Amino acid sequence: MTKITPADHPFLERAIELAAEADAAGDHPFGSLLVDPDGNVLAEDRNRAVSVDATRHPEFTLARWAAHNLDEAARRSATLYTSTEHCPMCAAAHGWVGLGRIVYASSAGQLAGWLAEAGAEPSPVRAIPIEQVSPDTPVAGPWEAAADRLRQLHQDNYRRREA
Repeated sequence: MTKITPADHPFLERAIELAAEADAAGDHPFGSLLVDPDGNVLAEDRNRAVSVDATRHPEFTLARWAAHNLDEAARRSATLYTSTEHCPMCAAAHGWVGLGRIVYASSAGQLAGWLAEAGAEPSPVRAIPIEQVSPDTPVAGPWEAAADRLRQLHQDNYRRREA
């Protein structure tokens, strides 16, 4: 586990903005961006699991984008910033493509707890830490400074869906 640094904060903020965009578009609130070592944003996406299909997680989409657009060295040196820790599907894609560090604002465990508080049924996919799926991937998170905002975003999204 690596540490979140102040240099990571603006990229985590952008991931949260993308999550809010997904929420506003009627999708689940998740957002991610891929950044090179010089701080250039290479690609970004938001969740489209409701509007397109259940596998359109932004982390998975960015792994596919990187596989088609970056060489091995560029993939390995890139950092993927995301609003919430990867699910097992996305962690596996990240590992198979050979992307570098993952930095997440909220953990899968936090998300599961927040949704349970709101009355949601458990996810059909177990929340497994990224390190158990892709053990060689450097990971940092969660970012406690964003916990309250993300909790509210996910709980409000769930409650709107159930209304």
